[in-house]
Amino acid sequence: MKITDARVIVTCPGRNFVTLKIETDEGLTGVGDATLNGRELAVAAYLRDHVVPLLIGRDAHRIEDTWQYLYQGAYWRRGPVTMSAIAAVDTALWDIKGKAAGLPVYQLLGGRSREGVTVYGHANGETVDEVLDEVARYLDLGYRAVRLQCGVPGLPSTYGVGADKMFYEPARGTVPEENVWSTEKYLSFVPKLFARAREEFGPELRLLHDVHHRLTPIEAARLGRSLEPYGLYWLEDPVPADLQEGFRLIREHTTTPIAVGEVINSIWDCADLIRNQLIDFIRCTVVHAGGITHLRRIFDLAALHHVRSGSHGATDLSPVCMAAALHLDVSIPNFGLQEYMRHTEATDEVFPHGYHYADGYLFPGEEPGLGVDIDEEAAARYPYRQAYLPVNRLEDGTVHPW
Repeated sequence: MKITDARVIVTCPGRNFVTLKIETDEGLTGVGDATLNGRELAVAAYLRDHVVPLLIGRDAHRIEDTWQYLYQGAYWRRGPVTMSAIAAVDTALWDIKGKAAGLPVYQLLGGRSREGVTVYGHANGETVDEVLDEVARYLDLGYRAVRLQCGVPGLPSTYGVGADKMFYEPARGTVPEENVWSTEKYLSFVPKLFARAREEFGPELRLLHDVHHRLTPIEAARLGRSLEPYGLYWLEDPVPADLQEGFRLIREHTTTPIAVGEVINSIWDCADLIRNQLIDFIRCTVVHAGGITHLRRIFDLAALHHVRSGSHGATDLSPVCMAAALHLDVSIPNFGLQEYMRHTEATDEVFPHGYHYADGYLFPGEEPGLGVDIDEEAAARYPYRQAYLPVNRLEDGTVHPW
């Protein structure tokens, strides 16, 4: 089965998505997500100019060979642009292979290891009371795990807190917004949020929190220790993952579980974190970590070292990526949690899909392949709109991790 065409589709049904659609001489098609939030057109150009011309005439069944061809053949390896482009090709080829076999992709990955995929939602608000109201709303929807993000007193804005509670999207504007940050205010406030949450909802609800790379290792260790009485399921991205040795210092000072990986795009960038058991959850995604083929390698390495999955699932990942993630989630032995931020009605219109939510779980579609597609006519009604993620500064004006 030969690849006859491949198209890059950029659309913005509320936020920007980049999708690759591959066609074959047997009439089967496959889709892959290539979205890189705030840098979408870089991946679109990489695909159009450097990858699509190499795909025409290749055997669509040779997924592993195509992955190695695009990775090793480029010479300039890794990086989010390259790996997102490779991921789109890889995911689309898995979609085609599932359709050719007449099976959902998870069956090709070994079948089910669980019935459903446990997901978590985002409860955010300007005040603690607002956050707790949102937690209650998620519990009413059946969620079994919730991430808590709250405005910090004395700061004009805080990551994870938006006007739209269900569809929060931080990328907007033709130039980046600039936020102000104070580590001191943050560290003194966050334990109060979780003390209230435990008092309100008891010890069994899985509670999570995202630091978003903003602390030093010793600051993160202090935060982790201060949150130990509240039994967090995980503390996400406490420090930038550039210096992996920093996670050892955190590990030496707190038993709060650590999750990291949404900005990691290869197994070589997280191997030491996993092998040295410096983290508890690896949060890499299908789209940013080289597709189903490569993310499965990461999860397999993690399984050998008592590290579970916790894949990123924010609204900058299209339903194509979510569908692919669910096929992996339901099949791997070391699944932990799946982030699930719901897409808008416009996005769901552009990307019709078979996966569905019920009672705290997502279930992959049972259709052959991934069970998701792109409606190109609908996509054309939503042209690209430039949007940037914010920039963060300390109170004295110093640029700080966002």
